[in-house]
Amino acid sequence: MIIATVMFILLGFSDFPDLQVLLFMVFLAIYVVTIVGNLGMIVIIRYNPKLHTPMYFFLSHLSFVDFSYSTIITPKLLEILVVEDRTISFVGCIMQFSFAVTCVVTEMFMLAVMAYDRFVAICNPLLYTVSMSQKLCAILVTISYSWGLISCGVFTYSLLILSFCGINTINNFLCEYSAILSASFSDKHLTEVILFSLSNFNTLCTLGIILTSYIFIFITVMKMPSTSGRRKAFSTCASHLTAVTIFFGTILCLYCVPSSKSSWLMIRVSTAFYTVVIPMLNPLIYSLRNKDVKETFRKLMDIKVFSH
Repeated sequence: MIIATVMFILLGFSDFPDLQVLLFMVFLAIYVVTIVGNLGMIVIIRYNPKLHTPMYFFLSHLSFVDFSYSTIITPKLLEILVVEDRTISFVGCIMQFSFAVTCVVTEMFMLAVMAYDRFVAICNPLLYTVSMSQKLCAILVTISYSWGLISCGVFTYSLLILSFCGINTINNFLCEYSAILSASFSDKHLTEVILFSLSNFNTLCTLGIILTSYIFIFITVMKMPSTSGRRKAFSTCASHLTAVTIFFGTILCLYCVPSSKSSWLMIRVSTAFYTVVIPMLNPLIYSLRNKDVKETFRKLMDIKVFSH
């Protein structure tokens, strides 16, 4: 394979020429909110000592992953909406894919870690501080990032062993695995086995941890004698459950969509939702339901106003 001669064309939403400007404005607005929301969440968590807890420690890393994920995907999407040249080099395509995979897998495991954190907080509240020590929290976050990098390495290697040539078309706005794979003229059996095995392992492992944690949480909450206690316990899980449902629900729906010509629009819309919209939604989900976050935001705004 001569890498320099291999190019990909990202079609994006080029079959809707009249909507290019509108889509650009919409995605630009989403990107700005995503950047401000996620970086703002990180600043708020660091600023307020009340938020120096395991749950917000994990949330700050989730915000960092969402910020990184959006920055990997959205600028290229904005570019291909306003320029006629929609090509991306083979190296650029593989790099975008690699960084995106790292972020997706890391987010999956970060959501699983946050579910485990809620399980310990509700099912073993007296031992929470001891069980979720700073050392354990750091280890869990390190494992999430490390496994994201390992998965990235495996997926990327499985593509680099294939052969490519010429100019290839991707009927999407990003370099995703199946599109790159379909452009190769090599035997794809091993690569497809790797994709199937590792993707299912990551999904089943993280969903298994999340579902198991919430089964025990549900059982514990239902045993609580007071209604207010049950309401408070469920309230602490509501934001995380919402984020998990949106993230995994979108990905599972995307995998269930058949790759037929009539479904390409649905695939692109679903892909845009989980790569562009979800990173914007997470900080909104966690901030709108949290008094401490909203109070800290107001204090930061007051400081900014008085400084002027």
